[in-house]
Amino acid sequence: QKSGSTRRMQCYGRRAMIRMMMVAAAEKEEEMGGEEAAAPLEAIERLANESAVVVFSVSTCCMCHVAKQLLGGLGVNLTVYEVDEVADGRGGAQLMAALSFLVGGGVGGVGGAVCEPVPAIFVGGKLVGGLDHVMAAHISGALIPLLKQAGALWL
Repeated sequence: QKSGSTRRMQCYGRRAMIRMMMVAAAEKEEEMGGEEAAAPLEAIERLANESAVVVFSVSTCCMCHVAKQLLGGLGVNLTVYEVDEVADGRGGAQLMAALSFLVGGGVGGVGGAVCEPVPAIFVGGKLVGGLDHVMAAHISGALIPLLKQAGALWL
């Protein structure tokens, strides 16, 4: 079992890696002369920075429901974006693809299992991860201080 400080270091390392991937994707798109692929990543970054806690969700996803209930139960005033209800003419497909890119490229876990891009939870504008990361932070006692630091909790 990993200590809390080791887990935090991995989280910060992952954030830096995600930021580098976002920058690389934007640079690649600039080289190609278009903005369509970078737009969803920029939209996610903009939306994630608008509130202390942001959850990208799918309305029919049980794991998304659990994440929203956990955060709401802690007294967090969270902002939820239901990706399947995005009016982009494609059911939020571009947003889902960008979220998948951010949370690990779509593959990971035990035996190379497919990682679902939702729920994608941002605290203080930074990607915390999915339900597994939020639950681990909650169980280890790291979630409450993180939420307080982001201004999502006052007590």
